Amino acid sequence: MGSAAVAAPITAGTLVVVGIVSLTIGRYHVPLDDVVQVLIAKLTGTTYGGSPTEYDVVVLVRLPRIILAALIGGGLSVSGVALQATFRNPLVSPQIIGVSSGASFGGALALLLGLGTGYLVGGAFVFGLAALGVVFLMTAGKGGASMLMIVLGGVVTGSFFSALVSLITYLANPYNTLPEIVFWLLGSVATATYSKVLMALVPITAGTMLLLLLRWRINVLSLGDEDAAAVGTNPGPVRWMVLCAVTLIVAGAVAASGIISWVGLVVPHLVRMWVGPDHRALLPVSFFAGAAFLVLIDTLARSMTAAEIPLGVLTAMIGAPVFFVLLRRNRNRIWDHA
Repeated sequence: MGSAAVAAPITAGTLVVVGIVSLTIGRYHVPLDDVVQVLIAKLTGTTYGGSPTEYDVVVLVRLPRIILAALIGGGLSVSGVALQATFRNPLVSPQIIGVSSGASFGGALALLLGLGTGYLVGGAFVFGLAALGVVFLMTAGKGGASMLMIVLGGVVTGSFFSALVSLITYLANPYNTLPEIVFWLLGSVATATYSKVLMALVPITAGTMLLLLLRWRINVLSLGDEDAAAVGTNPGPVRWMVLCAVTLIVAGAVAASGIISWVGLVVPHLVRMWVGPDHRALLPVSFFAGAAFLVLIDTLARSMTAAEIPLGVLTAMIGAPVFFVLLRRNRNRIWDHA
């Protein structure tokens, strides 16, 4: 527990440092000293004595973007941790239960119909929850649902909503609506605002707090259903509470930024190698690490080239090689707990 005790403060401090440094980086450079003065002025309600442009760039453009990236990265990371424990497989990610596909359909439908941002957010959230409802209906029955049935239900549900998303992209106007849908589906926080931050904050915080409250039960659940039952924990209700919490987080994240994959797979595994399998430490450390990771990736996305690179592209470019390494290391036991 020695490394686990210091891991949370280290990752939280890293997140703060990465966030402050990111505020200085971009096409319009803002010196670090000025960034600190802007933040102090914002927090204390005083007047910033420097350039108004610097203040607007830091407070109105970059700060909400960094906060939103941190929320989404942390939320997706703890979702991956919870699902990997629930399914007892280190290669499981939030996409496995089909919520991301359902949420992406809701958002893409709003864009196709030309509705506003509020409808996009609402559609993504509602259809994300609907995807979990479909999985529940497919797997509910006498004796409860096994993990394999939940995985299969998630795959089927995700494939169905992915097909609907493909239909929407086919029907969309190729000159205006289609590029907007495609860019949103690739994942980005470029349109971050404080209202969008607040919208993502509610479901991501609610889902994360629920997972933290269940951290001891998640520890027990990771031992297997028989061992969980032996210590007095009913695995069925706990598993569905975990899935509902993950759904809240993923639906909120997708609603705010589109689909950003691999964060919930890569970060939890790397943190687990550092702090071990105890979810009392693993969950909070993974949140801070995932938040810092996505803030860093977003900073690269908006500063590497003149045309911003979608977040989903960069996370996939990093996540795919890591997944290959994980697959090689775990190829003999991937299906041990299917």
